[in-house]
Amino acid sequence: MAYEEPRLPDARGPLSAGVGEYLLGTGPLPSARTVAAAPAYGDDLQLALYVCYELHYRGFAGVSPDVEWDPELLRLRAALEQRFLTALRADTPVHDSVEDALAELLVEPVEGDGVSHFLRDKGELWQLREYAALRSLYHLKEADPHAWVLPRLWGRAKAAMAAVEFDEYGGGRPDRMHSRLFADLMTDLDLDTTYGRYLDAACAETLATVNLMSLFGLHRGLRGALVGHFATVEITSSPGSRRLAEAMRRTGAGSAAEYFYDEHVEADAVHEQVVRHDVIGGLLDEEPQLAPDVVFGVGATVLLEDRLAARLLGEWRAGRTALRTPLTPHSFPTSEKDHIS
Repeated sequence: MAYEEPRLPDARGPLSAGVGEYLLGTGPLPSARTVAAAPAYGDDLQLALYVCYELHYRGFAGVSPDVEWDPELLRLRAALEQRFLTALRADTPVHDSVEDALAELLVEPVEGDGVSHFLRDKGELWQLREYAALRSLYHLKEADPHAWVLPRLWGRAKAAMAAVEFDEYGGGRPDRMHSRLFADLMTDLDLDTTYGRYLDAACAETLATVNLMSLFGLHRGLRGALVGHFATVEITSSPGSRRLAEAMRRTGAGSAAEYFYDEHVEADAVHEQVVRHDVIGGLLDEEPQLAPDVVFGVGATVLLEDRLAARLLGEWRAGRTALRTPLTPHSFPTSEKDHIS
């Protein structure tokens, strides 16, 4: 996991092509008409937005750091964000209160049919590898998108959020950072741990889940939504991680692969309580008017995770890869190569 700037991804349409060319100084940015014509959840818009956001993280090889605050690029990013945000507001189910929104997350269905249930019960090693490759777009920067909200909080909410983030960053120990632990998991699964390595392979549904964090984190006006998103992640992480740990053990993925999820079972069960009572509670004590934003953050997170789950399960149940470009075939046991041929 040595520091290096990733390469720009391959374009998926006129928006992502135009952004890439602009960053390299070889072409103009796309027009507002091109933005308006693009599907909000589609590959082209989501990749273009992802690239714009990535300039605030590690950037890209051959792209000047100065372009992070380029006014023309920021105007385009705002148009992409508005397209995405408008779709989210239209499609996200509405709950009457924060309590109602969180209550749904706290109930574990008796017969679950989500991705972690599938991987626990019948997932094969090639599917676990695909899942890890997709999730690496977030987990190799784990905690970073949520850290943007810290300057936008104060008092009890800020202190509690900082405490949870401190755990995500390994409590001050680089070998315990969750991004490091996920890289170890990837190594067990014979995956490349290079930051951004699987961006070209990731479907639009994956990009949207990561873009949501950056969208909420980079806008002060969406701080309530970011807190709602973070609460959703922490509440659902512990039971989901337990199932994924069982999947890793069942398939013999490796000790580091098991450990990453075992660690999250315990840690996120604690985090969930802190986030609900102190981060959300502290925020709404100070700014009760942000309750609808918290609810929106919860609902939008569930919406996009459900879209991703539908994509993954639809492909896997049909015996097909869920990636845009399959993982290196030589990494598969002979019996598993047949699934992606």
